[in-house]
Amino acid sequence: MRRKDYATILRNHSQDIVMFDVPPPFQSRGIDAYKKSWDLFYSWTNEAIPFDIQEMNITAGSDVAFAVLTMGCAEPGVGGKPESLDFRLTIGLRKIDGRWTITHEHHSVPAD
Repeated sequence: MRRKDYATILRNHSQDIVMFDVPPPFQSRGIDAYKKSWDLFYSWTNEAIPFDIQEMNITAGSDVAFAVLTMGCAEPGVGGKPESLDFRLTIGLRKIDGRWTITHEHHSVPAD
């Protein structure tokens, strides 16, 4: 993510991924819409954007799994200067053709 490497970011995502995000659009359906959400995210800075996992828990069955994470990253602040943002991420995965594939992402921030 820090390198803005779309091929790596998208590699393990399903073509029909559904994502709920903090900034608009609230819901993205399909890999093209998912990629556009990264275009929006990267558009506010040319700097490397940190994404740091603070905590992660994984629950997996034979063909379905989910991961629950707390993370930190940066968001555009006043004048485009990055500000710290803590958020939650839930990822749903399915094993498709023997490979874990991300089919769902849900990002949220704590309510004030």
